[in-house]
Amino acid sequence: MPRVTSAVPRKKKHKKILKQAKGYYSSSSRTYKSAKDAVEKAMLYNYRDRRQRRRNFRRLWITRINAAARINGTTYSRLMSGLKENNINLDRKALAHLAVHEPEAFKVVVEHADR
Repeated sequence: MPRVTSAVPRKKKHKKILKQAKGYYSSSSRTYKSAKDAVEKAMLYNYRDRRQRRRNFRRLWITRINAAARINGTTYSRLMSGLKENNINLDRKALAHLAVHEPEAFKVVVEHADR
């Protein structure tokens, strides 16, 4: 039987990992073994943080809405309850945008929620 080497696929696999590790510090960008570990860890952080980004933005929106609601004489929970009762379907992202960039429009929303 002829001898089979995996030279081409191995070279391709190594090049792929080293390309992903471009810009890493020291041997993490040069040697395959270190680069593989670094890239693997980076992918785990990447996966985890894609989910955390959504959580963090929701927290930020809620904080902004609460601050603007208190300026307008109510609280976050009363505002959200009022919006639900009056069938005003605005998500937190939109409310936070109104609170920061269009305070007059947010004031109108608060007034409608308090009815």
